[in-house]
Amino acid sequence: MDQPTPPRITPGGFRELGPVGWVVNRVGARVTGSRDVHLFSTLGRARRLFPAWLAYSGMMMPFGVLDRRTTELVILRVAHLRSSAYERAHHERIGARVGLSAAEVTRTTEDPVTAEWSEKLRAVLCAVDELVGTKDLADDTWDGLSAHLDPSELVGFVQLVAQYDGLATSLHVLRIQPDERR
Repeated sequence: MDQPTPPRITPGGFRELGPVGWVVNRVGARVTGSRDVHLFSTLGRARRLFPAWLAYSGMMMPFGVLDRRTTELVILRVAHLRSSAYERAHHERIGARVGLSAAEVTRTTEDPVTAEWSEKLRAVLCAVDELVGTKDLADDTWDGLSAHLDPSELVGFVQLVAQYDGLATSLHVLRIQPDERR
């Protein structure tokens, strides 16, 4: 059995995170039922960046412009495409809390062209695939997405995918380990 790759940055405690990062991490751990939110205790070591990143991330999820179910489906699809086990595990739990069925969560691992989604969700999830894969959207993909999302939602969609694609990169490069459940 493969041994997990050790983290490149050790998660910090109070001294490394400072009071804001430490409190955010403790609250996050309580909410998620984990001993430590390794994402927060790692990214929080960049004390000046962490509060801004946290605020921006919060505006993507849970306070984004897309409805919560669509948001979670997008994030789960990005996590699948990027093979981000950390991102996927967190958002499987969050997705269940916002009403996604186990079948819907599983279906985010299937090709959205052939999976049983509504026309809107098929357009959204196919656009996720294209955006993660090419970092762009073809005009016909954009037109299909525009048939279901208004201008604010289109901007929010692009930002959401970019945020979680970038987060998957950070998780991978920093080798952030899965959180330990209590």
